Parts: sequence; structure tokens; C-alpha cells
Amino acid sequence: MWNFYADTKSLTVPFAIKEVSKALSDANDRGVNFRFITEITKGNLTFCKNSVMKVAEIRHLGGIKGNFGVSDTEYISTSARLSVQNKVALDKEQTTAKEEEEAATTAAKTTSSLASLQHAVYSNVKEDIQQQQHIFEILWANAIPAEERIREIEEGLERVETVALKDSAEIARRIRKNIESSTELKVCSQPGGLELIYNNFFESYKEVLDNHRRGRNKGIRWITTINKDNEGVAKLILNEGVQLRHTKNLTPLSFSISNKEFQATAEKMEAGKMIKNLLVSTDPIYIDHYNSIFEQLWENSIDARDRIHDIKEGVDLSDIEVIPRSARTRVLYLELVKNAKEEILFIFPTSRAFIRQEKMGAIPAAIKAAQERAVKVRILVPYNEAVEDRLEPIVEEEELVPRKKEREPRRANYNADIDVRYIEEASGTLATILVVDRKASLVMELRDDSKTTFDGAIGLSTYSNSKAGVLSYVGIFEKLWNQIELYQQVSDAHERLKLHGRMQQEFINIAAHELRTPIQPIISTVGLLSSADHAMISRDELNHSINMIARNATRLKQLSEDILDVTRIESQTLNLRKEVYDLNEMVQDSIEDYKRNPAIRSNKEIKIESISHEDKIFVEVDRARISQVIFNLLSNAFKFTKEGGIVVSIGLDEKNNKEAVISVKDSGKGIDPEIFPKLFEKFASKSYQGTGLGLFISRSIIEAHGGSMYAKNNSDDDGRRGATFYFSLPVVHEREQQK
Repeated sequence: MWNFYADTKSLTVPFAIKEVSKALSDANDRGVNFRFITEITKGNLTFCKNSVMKVAEIRHLGGIKGNFGVSDTEYISTSARLSVQNKVALDKEQTTAKEEEEAATTAAKTTSSLASLQHAVYSNVKEDIQQQQHIFEILWANAIPAEERIREIEEGLERVETVALKDSAEIARRIRKNIESSTELKVCSQPGGLELIYNNFFESYKEVLDNHRRGRNKGIRWITTINKDNEGVAKLILNEGVQLRHTKNLTPLSFSISNKEFQATAEKMEAGKMIKNLLVSTDPIYIDHYNSIFEQLWENSIDARDRIHDIKEGVDLSDIEVIPRSARTRVLYLELVKNAKEEILFIFPTSRAFIRQEKMGAIPAAIKAAQERAVKVRILVPYNEAVEDRLEPIVEEEELVPRKKEREPRRANYNADIDVRYIEEASGTLATILVVDRKASLVMELRDDSKTTFDGAIGLSTYSNSKAGVLSYVGIFEKLWNQIELYQQVSDAHERLKLHGRMQQEFINIAAHELRTPIQPIISTVGLLSSADHAMISRDELNHSINMIARNATRLKQLSEDILDVTRIESQTLNLRKEVYDLNEMVQDSIEDYKRNPAIRSNKEIKIESISHEDKIFVEVDRARISQVIFNLLSNAFKFTKEGGIVVSIGLDEKNNKEAVISVKDSGKGIDPEIFPKLFEKFASKSYQGTGLGLFISRSIIEAHGGSMYAKNNSDDDGRRGATFYFSLPVVHEREQQK
């Protein structure tokens, strides 16, 4: 048996030399078996069918280089170079059967003078023969029957193959052919791939993109990592119409997928150098698998223009690092905390985790950052006494929520800007989460919570400054933080509800008293008048009774109006009818109206005077409502003043002259310290002489006008302390009046 391995250019040599061709034919007649391995192409298809297959079994193997033959007793390897004329005839890919026959005929007529043997290696050494036979059998097993390959060529079937190319010229040819024949191209490459393509294949890319613009194909999509080194090339590629995206999570292989072929390399492609290894496959399994990988990467990547903009703006480049060693994590952890500029967020899964990291120095470093650089620190940690003991030295003396029980957790407010909220002990997957300045995150897996040291307890860690990743942890933190606040608010609401209940009860008592006070005289007087002999009642007594009824009915009306005003204020339906008025004139008119009250007119000991501003001051207000405020303030002042006087003054804000300030100063006993903190709240009263609604309504009216209201106790220099109430109103200037 003779086995031959021959490339397409050398296959015809034995058949072109008459002596060799005859020897092959004679041997075949004697029953000698021949096997040929070669590359069957369109160019040598007819020759293989008409010549080789008549005397030998033949198989196809792509990319063959070199020639050798081996029998049971001999081995020979030759190198043959055909003449230029014959070489051209054999290399040319024929497109018709007639042309194929002409090429075969030309080769068959070639004599030995047209081929010159350059050199030959011959051996009959047993070991050499066995070795070459073994090599041939391996190649034979990987080759496919000629009939199958011929059928593929004749029927135009695509050949499913997977080959590894190592020749740079062949790699370049295959890449270019794949680009130009594609109807859609998907590329996922290392950063150096951008420069490699731009330097070597961009003309082919332009052809594809031009066809895409004409609607002949789907264009080119490309995923890579864009950094400062390749952003310039990325811009050029984008400008030509390539759809480009950025990701840090590239696959180890750089690959491209066309509609027919998958190509991949594991080389880094540094500085855009041509690669030296390329895996090529037309197998649908490869194409489908990497198509799926590409689409997942594409979905999770970001637009190249956004990435380039971030680089231009100096945004930190996204990076993700998986850290297997706890020692490296510890160094990075402390470095992040120490270098924080604005904010540090901690989530501890267990109280032990907090204690370990406090001992390691992370918490002290955060406290130092807060105290020295005004960094805001927020901590979420499960409560226990050991945690609280470590936080105690930096807790303010006044707690936000007093503890009712010795072991009850508390919300603490800290010096500097440090806040802690207590969460439930974590279960399931445990990890400490650190977020610094909303730009970097460090997630540390808790491997063994029973360990007392950080290095012993921490397992795998992940560092990231990816914007999306970091903000996702910020979202988790804020959600937990707000949930705890809501829970605390519910708890606090119980206390507030009790307080509100007490205030409501006080209001009911006050309102009941206020209602009884005018109603009782009205009922008594009406009853008296009904039962009395009208002829016995003098005119003066009748007038007195009528005045009493009118006076108390007015008090009832005022109480009902106050309650209605509160309702309007709280439902935000308080309507104002604004017009421009001279403030001096309006205040003076309100004072005069107030003085007409019989109770005021009859009181000779308390004087009410006004001090107007020297110039006119114009304000745009609801006159009735501002008069209501002045009446309320005068009524309060008159109620608590036993002697002396009440002074109403009008002035301008000294800082900007954009606000008018009205003050009502009395010489009474002043504002009770217990009432002062809630002076302008509803029901704020310690007496049964009012509902405690007047100041609440007055402040609401002033604020609705864009002003403010406040009060203070006067100095006690003149022996009559008293209080002064102030309210401000925006001034309308001449230009605004004209409008």
C-alpha cells in the first residue's frame, strides 16, 4: 500500500510524468492500494475525479502544505516547483466544467521537463517508516471522503469547518474575506482591536458601511473597552458609522461573527499589531453560541459617545476588581475611608462585623473624616450593647428619642455629621457594604462571623467604581435607611398622637369654655326677657340686655370664623384678594377701628398709639386679612396688659428695604416660657381667655402674603417687661405699581 500526502500544486506531478503515471496504473492493476490526502477545490475538482480517483482512494483536508509518500517499506518526501505556465493553469479557479477539463489536460500533457525536483528525502529505515505511517493515519482520520467534498462543491453547499490559522498573510486574507462577504458583522475585541482594524482592514469596513447606508446589509456593531489610549481611534470609527459600545466585562477571546463565519483569537492585540493566531469556524454551534454572548454584552454595555464624554469630563474610569485576599481588601478598605471627601455609607450585616472593623480602624477613620473634613457618615448596623458602648463616646448628650427601657435601642445623633440607624441582624448571604462619595463601592463577603479578626472573617471582596454598580448599592442603602426612618416615625407618631390628643382635649376644654361664656348670658338674658312683664322693664334695662346678647353673639361669630379659617389654611384654600395700599394709612385705619370697641373705649388706663413711617410704603395685600392680623395682635396685647400702653410701629427692613416691618409692643407680663416654643401652633394657650388659634391664623395669613411673623419678650429695663410681635410684608415699588 502506498499513502500520499500532496498539496494542490504538487498533486498533478506524478500524473504529468509518463513514467510515474504508468507505474501507478500498473501497480493498481496488480492490486496495490493507493490513498491520497489533498485539498480538493473547484480548480482541481475534475482532475481529482478523472485521474486520481481512478487509481486511488482520496480524501480532502483543508490547508495542506508539503508532500510525502509512504509504503510498507519506503518513505519519500519531495519538493516540486511547477513552471510558471503550468502553475497559473492549476491555480486558476475554473468556473465551468470545460475550463476544469482544460486545466487537467494541460497538467496531463506536462512532461518531466516542465517540473524540476528540487530535493527529495528517502528512507527505508523501519522506525522512519512507522513514524510517517502514524502521521498519515492521523491526517487520514481527520480528512473527509472525496465524494463528500465533491458533492459540497458541485451543489454549492457551505463547508462546515473549524481550523486554526498561524500564517499572518493567511490570517489577514481570511479576516478581509469575512468582512467583505458579510451581511452583518458583530465584533467584540480587546482595546487594541480598534487600532488593528483601523490600520489593516478599515477600507473593507468602509465598503460594508457604504453598503449598509444603501440598505444592502445590517452594518457593523462593535463592543470593546474604551480608554484614554484608544478614544481617538474610537471617534474615527464612530464617525464612519460603526455602532460602537463600551464595557469592562469583555470575554477572554476577541471574536467576530458574520452571517457565515466565527473568528476568534486570545491575543491581546497590543499597539494594533497583526495577530499570529486565529481560530476560524463555520460551525453553526460556534456562531450561535457567540451570537448569544455578543447580544448579552451589547445589552449591558454603554454607548461609546457617553463613554468618550465621561473621559473628556475627567470622570473616573469604571473599574471592577475581584479581590480574593482579605489582606488586600483591608488595605483598600482603609484607604477608601481615609480618602473620602463627601460621604461614607456603611452597611454591617452583623454586630460582630461592626466590632471587628471598628477594631481594625475603619470606624475611627470615618469619625476622623467627619470631624476634620466634614464628611457625612451614615451607618446601618444591627443593635447590641457592645455596638452602643463603642458609639457612646461620640453620642451627643441629648438623644433624639429617649429610651424607656434600659436595653432598648436608640437612634443617635452624633457630633460632626455622623448618624447611625439600627437594622435587623442579616441572614442568608452576608456582606459588609462600603460606599464612598457615591463613586466607589467595596463589598466584602463574610466568610466566618465567629472570627475575631478582619482577615479571618472576610472572604471574597469586590471593588467597583462603575457608576451604575455603585449607585445600585447607594439605592439599597437609601431604601434601608428610609424604611428605618419610617418605622421610627411610626413609633414617634404614637407619642405625637398622645400629645395631639392632649392638645385636642385642651382645645375642646377651651372651646367649650369659649362657647359657654357667650352662650350662657344669651340664654339667661333671653329667658329673663321672655318671662318678665315687658311693661315693668325700663328702656335702659332693655338696651343693656340687647347689648349683652349682641356682644356675646359677636364672640360666637368670631369663634366660628376662627375655626373656619383654620380649616381653610390646612386645606390650602385660603383665598386672598390683593390690592395695593399705603401701609401707614391701612394700619392707622385698623387701629382706629379697633379702638371703637366699647371695651377698649372704656379703658382709660391702657393707651394705644401708632408710629408711622415718614414715607409712604406700598404693599399689595388683602386688606381685610391684614386688618384681621392687626386686630388679633392688638387683642392679645390688650388682654395681657394691665397698665401702660400698646405701641404699633411701621418701618422698613434695614438690610434691603424690600420688606415693611410692623411691630406691636405691649407692656404686659410677656410670653410664658412654656408657651414660647409652640407660640404660633394651634391651641397654644394657657388661659381660658381664648382658643389659641389667633396667632396660628395670623402667621398663616402673613406667610400667604410672602412675609413672616415672630415674637420676643422685651427687656425689663422700665419695670414692665411685655412682649413685641413682628410681622413683615413685601414692599411694592413704583415700577411694580405701574404694572
